[in-house]
Amino acid sequence: MKEKPTAGAGGAGEDKGAPAKKAPAGPAKATAARKTSPEKKTPAGKKAAAGKKTAPAAKKTALAGKKAPAKKTAPVRKAPAAKKPLVAPKKATASVRAAPAKTVVGPAGDESRTALVRRARRINRELAEVFPYAHPELDFENPFQLVVATVLSAQTTDLRVNQTTPALFAKYPTPEDLAAANPEEVEEILRPTGFFRAKTRSVMGLSKALVEDFGGEVPGRLEDLVKLPGVGRKTAFVVLGNAFGRPGITVDTHFQRLVRRWRWTEETDPDKIEAAVGALFPKSDWTDLSHHVIWHGRRICHARKPACGACPIAPLCPAYGEGETDPEKAKKLLKYEKGGLPGQRLKPPQSYLDAGGRPAPPLGAG
Repeated sequence: MKEKPTAGAGGAGEDKGAPAKKAPAGPAKATAARKTSPEKKTPAGKKAAAGKKTAPAAKKTALAGKKAPAKKTAPVRKAPAAKKPLVAPKKATASVRAAPAKTVVGPAGDESRTALVRRARRINRELAEVFPYAHPELDFENPFQLVVATVLSAQTTDLRVNQTTPALFAKYPTPEDLAAANPEEVEEILRPTGFFRAKTRSVMGLSKALVEDFGGEVPGRLEDLVKLPGVGRKTAFVVLGNAFGRPGITVDTHFQRLVRRWRWTEETDPDKIEAAVGALFPKSDWTDLSHHVIWHGRRICHARKPACGACPIAPLCPAYGEGETDPEKAKKLLKYEKGGLPGQRLKPPQSYLDAGGRPAPPLGAG
């Protein structure tokens, strides 16, 4: 009975070998366990780390994927704006976007007074090259015929006046003749011009005033001309500039429309427009300036459908884009000699004919 415990204890004599066998086993297992444990954890740790690193990368990729279309879409939206200013510069197109053409009545906000003067004068120089033959589009042979024709041009075209005045001046060649005429006969001649009764009173009244106050001669001063019945500042400047060679600005409907489109002034009253525009140019340029602007308004820069695509001053115009910008379509909008059509005068100057212009037909022709 004591041998069993003794053997367990007496095995102490054999402990030299036992520990030698067991000792390596214990540490070996422990070492193996330690080595195995890291081996199992390492892949897991690497996978976990890789998973953590991959997740942000995936998020970034996903975000990049979401942002990529936005970056590509933005240029697509802006592309039409970049393609539009083929004729006019970006500055002109931007101005149109900032303020619709219909409400363009003031100078450009970022344009200094000096820049405005330079741009306005450059426009006039450009138009002088386009219309070197520009002239008053009323047929006349003397100051009396011009003042009468100008009064008759209210609310009608110069063409209609030119087709009507030959019969009038053939029957009443002088102020004395017209002042003593039968009103009903004059009305019948002037009927095609519209408002013929009022116009009859005006032309007969101014003829009488010329006879009584100026000896039958048309005065060459503004203050005298505006005293005549039916004669305002516009008519007076037409007469002064074209019959007497004295500078004047003619503010008709075409002139008013264009100078506001070009942002030369924000005024709407004709007298204030005259003063504002006159301050931008030397006085010697006023008469020719009037011709250039009016001719451009009648042939290219129309009230309803401007031919922007055929406009020679498109790069200088803040209202570019208000009309047709396609060059081929714009060409179809051109009028008179620019469109290959007859002009307004039955007897135009030779310079106009040399430039390819054609005389207008007489009343009742064609």
